[in-house]
Amino acid sequence: MKQMMIVAGMALCIACGSARRMPEGDMQGARENASLENGRHQYMKYCQKCHPMGEEGLGPALNNKPTPGFVEKFQVRHGLGAMPAFKKDVISKKDLGDLIKYLHTRKKAKRLS
Repeated sequence: MKQMMIVAGMALCIACGSARRMPEGDMQGARENASLENGRHQYMKYCQKCHPMGEEGLGPALNNKPTPGFVEKFQVRHGLGAMPAFKKDVISKKDLGDLIKYLHTRKKAKRLS
């Protein structure tokens, strides 16, 4: 009986020492941060040279435009005026979603400051 209790206690200790899991809220935050970081990367790679820091440059300012995301996605895919089109083989669907999310986060931060 004593041996069974020792074995059960050891099994319990081993089971409790398993890898920690990140709480779901923390996982969502980590995914959100990764998405925004990827969006920032896409912005710096494809947009920064014409829209420096979201302000006016070769292209118009982006920080003050209340444009819905679907319109921005359409404009990125099809271009407008001097802006080239960025097809899916250049900016993937996921990367474009992250880019738009990043732009909206920047706009919101700009309004709050």
